[in-house]
Amino acid sequence: MARDQKAKAKAEQAKGKIKETTGRAVGNERMTAEGRMEKAKGDARQAKEKTKDIFRG
Repeated sequence: MARDQKAKAKAEQAKGKIKETTGRAVGNERMTAEGRMEKAKGDARQAKEKTKDIFRG
C-alpha cells in the first residue's frame, strides 16, 4: 500500500508542476495557483509516507 501512496504523491507533484508551468505560459494566475496547490499536496503526501517509512524501519 505504501508504494501505491508514494506513486500517488509523485503523480500529484508532476500534475501540479505541469499545471503550474502551463498557467504561467498562458498567463492564467488561477491555473498557476491550482498547480502550486496540487504540487504542495503531493509534497505533503510524500513527506507523510517518508515519515511512516522511518517509523517502520
